[in-house]
Amino acid sequence: MILVYTGNGKGKTSACVGQALRVKGQGKRVVFGQFFKHPGQAGEQKELAILLGDDFCAQGPGFCLGEQDNIDKHREAARKMLDWARKKLPGSFMLVLDEAIYALSAGILDDAELKAIITLCRENDVHLVLSGRGAPDWLVEEAEMVSEINEVKHHMRSGHKARAGIEF
Repeated sequence: MILVYTGNGKGKTSACVGQALRVKGQGKRVVFGQFFKHPGQAGEQKELAILLGDDFCAQGPGFCLGEQDNIDKHREAARKMLDWARKKLPGSFMLVLDEAIYALSAGILDDAELKAIITLCRENDVHLVLSGRGAPDWLVEEAEMVSEINEVKHHMRSGHKARAGIEF
C-alpha cells in the first residue's frame, strides 16, 4: 500500500512519525528515512534513532536553498538515501520516506527514481509512506491513501519564529 501525506500545512512529518509508531506498536519493522534534514536538525530524530536504531536515517545537507552547489549536494544525499532504503527493504513491513515528494518537486529526485522505489516496495510487499508538498497527479493516482494537510492559520505568518519542538 502507498500512503501519501501532502499539502501546504504543518504536520506531514508528524503524520509519518505517528505511522511509524503505529507499526512499531504492532511489533513490525519500519524503516524511516528523511530527505533534506541532517542528523540532529529536528526533534523527532533523536527518538526515532533510539526507537529504530539502524532503521532510521537522516543524512541530508539541511535546507535546500536552490543554489546549484546546494542542489548537487542534495541529489547526492538523496541517491544515498534511496540506496540505503533499497538495502533495508527485505524483512520490513513499512518504509517511510519523509520529504520524498518535496525532493521530487525540487528536482532532487525524478519521477523514475520514485516510481522504482514504489515498484520495489510493491514487489516486496512493503508498505510505503511518502510525504511532502505538491504530490504530482500520477502519485495521487498510484497511492491507495492520500491525506492533504492544509494550512488554515500558522503563527509564523504573523511574525513568530520557528521554535524547537514545534517546527523542528
